[in-house]
Amino acid sequence: MDILIMTSQIILALAILVTLHELGHFAAARMFGIKVEKFYLFFDAWGFKLFKFKKGDTEYGIGWLPLGGYVKIAGMIDESMDTEAMKKDPEPWEFRSKPAWQRLIVMLGGVTVNFVLGILIYIFSTWYYGDQRLPIEKVKYGIHAMEVGESFGLKDGDNITGVNGQNVKYFEELKKSSVIMNTGSYYDVNRNGASLKVKLPADIIDKVSDKKSAMFDLAYPCYVDSVLPKSGAAAAGLQKGDHIIALNDTATVYYHEFTSRMVNYMGKSIKIKLLRNGDTLIKSVDADANGKLGFNAQNVYAKDYDVLNYNFGQSIGVGTTKSFEALSDNIKGLKKLITGKIDPRKSMQGPIGIAQMFGSEWIWERFWLLTGILSLILAFMNLLPIPALDGGHVVFLIIEMVIKRPLSDKFMQIMQTIGMVILLALMVFVFGNDIYKIIFK
Repeated sequence: MDILIMTSQIILALAILVTLHELGHFAAARMFGIKVEKFYLFFDAWGFKLFKFKKGDTEYGIGWLPLGGYVKIAGMIDESMDTEAMKKDPEPWEFRSKPAWQRLIVMLGGVTVNFVLGILIYIFSTWYYGDQRLPIEKVKYGIHAMEVGESFGLKDGDNITGVNGQNVKYFEELKKSSVIMNTGSYYDVNRNGASLKVKLPADIIDKVSDKKSAMFDLAYPCYVDSVLPKSGAAAAGLQKGDHIIALNDTATVYYHEFTSRMVNYMGKSIKIKLLRNGDTLIKSVDADANGKLGFNAQNVYAKDYDVLNYNFGQSIGVGTTKSFEALSDNIKGLKKLITGKIDPRKSMQGPIGIAQMFGSEWIWERFWLLTGILSLILAFMNLLPIPALDGGHVVFLIIEMVIKRPLSDKFMQIMQTIGMVILLALMVFVFGNDIYKIIFK
């Protein structure tokens, strides 16, 4: 079921992004009277199609391979490599017959739609969902220092009060990409009443790119919120509000300590010490095969969050700023990837990795947030000057406008082939990398 939900989310997101991207090319081409022979969501590789129909001069359909989509524009050298059609004299309704500035607009149609779509998703999500932020002064129990955080000096219970000597208002600001991306950043930490600086290492991006690693999260004590029926917790009489303070006589201060220790008691009975209305009780509870007692933990910060709501006018500014920040962070990440500062095996995600980011629970807020950033990334990546991508065609059109003559069909065919080889190699890498992570990590 988890795999089905993740798969459904990534397919829906791709369907939205690809359809609107190709619609951008399609609308621009038709605006200039250029014939569009095919409009396909997903690829009909080797001629296999799930669905098709023809209206006017265009065949519309859905392919079986959900890795993108395409529009086949008459008279354009594209992934179809229809060299026979290019040998004929140009027709007035073909792409190659139009002036370079019109062809440039057609090629920019897709990325323009994705840029606008990404920004609109951020704006409307901000307007509909608002923001939840935890004020830094309400972080009562400090942090849970995780693998990466511990590696550069953070400890459980640390109170992080600021970044680079500047106070922050909300806990969420501590993990912003802009903090992690800047070389030399440090956290201002209060540890047992003493103030100190904990510097982020130069390779922090590489470390947090590994999905198994993380820096820190909120620490909080283990309070029972609700007890599941027919569970070990129910049989032992655990109640809402119980505060678990020890497991088999070992003090348990934080909930993350409780969960990490419970993996040692899968299918076993365990003695827990808890506080209830000022009294100390000891209960014997049977854990299930997964080391679970059968209760949901209380979110002790649930009432402490500030809910920031925006009217539509405010959402335009806030949402646009969020979208630009998200895109900027990804561009910075790509720069570090190209310059070798980030290991591509850890930072690059293919469709499988992206599906895992959507998660096994369908949460619409998260779905739209990820779809929005994917739209912006798709627009940016398509603008890269790689043959076979929109950006490659844009570069060749600009060259044509400068030298005032079209580049030869032979040259364009060679460049298109090179670009397709590059993209195929990249696709093989990201798919293989995703599978490697699943198998070995």
